[in-house]
Amino acid sequence: MADGNARHRHVREAGLAELAAVPTWFVALPDCAAAEAAGARLREYAEYGAPHPSGRPWLLGAGRDGLALGQGRDAKVAVFGQHAVTGDDLDRIAGRIAAGEEAGAYAERLAGSFHLVASAGGQVRVQGALSGLRRVYTAEVDGITVAADRADVLAFLTGSQAGGSGVELDRAQLAFHLLDPPLLHPLTDRPVWRNVTFVPPDHCVLLDRDGRARTLPRWTPPPPDLSLAEGARAVREALEAAVAVRTAGQQLVSGDLSGLDSTSVCCLAAGRTRVVAFTAASPDPLDDDVEWAVRTAAAVGGIEHHVVPAAEMPSIYHGLPGMDEPFDEPCGVIADSARWLALARRAAAHGSAVHLTGFGGDELLGASTSHLRTLLRHRPVEAVRQLRGFTASYRWSRRQVLRQLCDTRPYGHWLGAAAGLLTAPAPSENAPTLDWGPVPRMPPWATEAATDAVRALIRDAAPDAELLAGRRGIHDDLEGIRDAARPLRPIGQLAARTGIRLAAPYYDDRVLEAALAVRPEEKRTPWRYKPLLLEGMRGAVPDVSLARQSKSPGTCDLDGALRRHRAELLALWEDSSLARLGLADPAVLRTLCARPLTEHGRDLHGALYQAVACEVWLRARERTAATPNPEAKSPC
Repeated sequence: MADGNARHRHVREAGLAELAAVPTWFVALPDCAAAEAAGARLREYAEYGAPHPSGRPWLLGAGRDGLALGQGRDAKVAVFGQHAVTGDDLDRIAGRIAAGEEAGAYAERLAGSFHLVASAGGQVRVQGALSGLRRVYTAEVDGITVAADRADVLAFLTGSQAGGSGVELDRAQLAFHLLDPPLLHPLTDRPVWRNVTFVPPDHCVLLDRDGRARTLPRWTPPPPDLSLAEGARAVREALEAAVAVRTAGQQLVSGDLSGLDSTSVCCLAAGRTRVVAFTAASPDPLDDDVEWAVRTAAAVGGIEHHVVPAAEMPSIYHGLPGMDEPFDEPCGVIADSARWLALARRAAAHGSAVHLTGFGGDELLGASTSHLRTLLRHRPVEAVRQLRGFTASYRWSRRQVLRQLCDTRPYGHWLGAAAGLLTAPAPSENAPTLDWGPVPRMPPWATEAATDAVRALIRDAAPDAELLAGRRGIHDDLEGIRDAARPLRPIGQLAARTGIRLAAPYYDDRVLEAALAVRPEEKRTPWRYKPLLLEGMRGAVPDVSLARQSKSPGTCDLDGALRRHRAELLALWEDSSLARLGLADPAVLRTLCARPLTEHGRDLHGALYQAVACEVWLRARERTAATPNPEAKSPC
């Protein structure tokens, strides 16, 4: 791949100065003298800092993000995010613990979405959210390992160390983001920055007194053996607690009111405080969200409902040329960012500081159809009955169903074979989903070098690839949950610029655990829409709303948006950053953007989202690296 030019050298050389543009971050340092140099470099850009019980630097960061801090004689505990924890609560915990494991046990009882960082007995423990919504990364700096909630922050820190080679992108991993879809465990979550490591969400990282790190499992999925009735009660309790965390102390919150997932969250919130709810109308005549939202608002006291006319909602690709928000990885949701910001700004204008969404409900409250493989072994009659139902509902080919069921390759073998299919024709839209997952494809504008790099990544990862859970269906469920949580990080960052904290209760650890404990064959069937939520929300959601058995298609006029913003998209591929890195052919992109994005029956809109995401992300990084803002520094 091409080496790039001076513009890309700016990305490598800017180093820690880029940290000034990052709105919210934290870094956790080990309790050792060698960490003081990294702490001194970070301090110039940090808004706050907290020392270890020893007095050495421990936490440094900006944008406090719900930070609660407690200390005892020999321990300190910090919780970031959306939670109901107070400093007094953490003082009591810190006064009782002698090791990080005890802080982890405390976190297992908390409602909300949060990071936990503890310093006890000379050891530091850092963990995030099981969904991956709140992530943890590590990197080696000055001979010791440090942890952070953002990959780019660690990249800047490693690039600033003495003798460092500067901030460097991993071009092969960046090429992976061009895949359609960019989803292949364990490659999906790898950072696009060299020398930065992702900590799996079900693990924690421990930093010892010598600055060494160990990554250890901290959670295993519960056995999926609860009945629908038992699971519905557990999910209801967990979701109520999750909503209570967000409404505590708020005289008003806002929320989406569209599908059954967001409707449930809105109704639970309305039982605690005033709710201003928004439904974005769609020009699609098959979209019945507004109709159902109006019924719900009429039946529930405490919901002030606003319908946003379709004409007032920005289209996809709107405002991309000026997008310079610093994310720590490219994300396809950037193509739709103006639409999310439009709702966030409306919520802020109505006085809301917290906006509730139904993100995650689809993935969490359903189940992968690959669970049927396990069901075939234990309850074959029921498994065959459901297979027939899904085959009819989704118009699956019976021959393909049998072919997938007969494919018993372990995951590593399937992953290795996926490397050879990157340029093969895309599968049909109604292909069965009983395999390990969709095999992604490289788009036609990807260069041969980009495709070769992604193929090498996959083949290198395949032999040692480990499942996310021992049971195939649970692995698929967790991969789907993590993939769905990924875009919410940048959406939340964008919303924060408007003064809004985006809240997604379905991604909370306690809600996730409750939903995963339910028998998958009862949680998802071909004949009933979201039975787990319907059973759990009786009495909280009006019966008129629970009667809904449909889901909005959620489609937009994609080709219409392409026509409206064709000039901006064509300009995006002039002097393309992706092209200079040798990853994309701008001539192919310009040609395809000049006509409807369907090629030989293949819809390329999703692939274009990824290309746009990578291009906009690279350009924003280049601008930040070239002209870091010294006024953004907030000395600790």
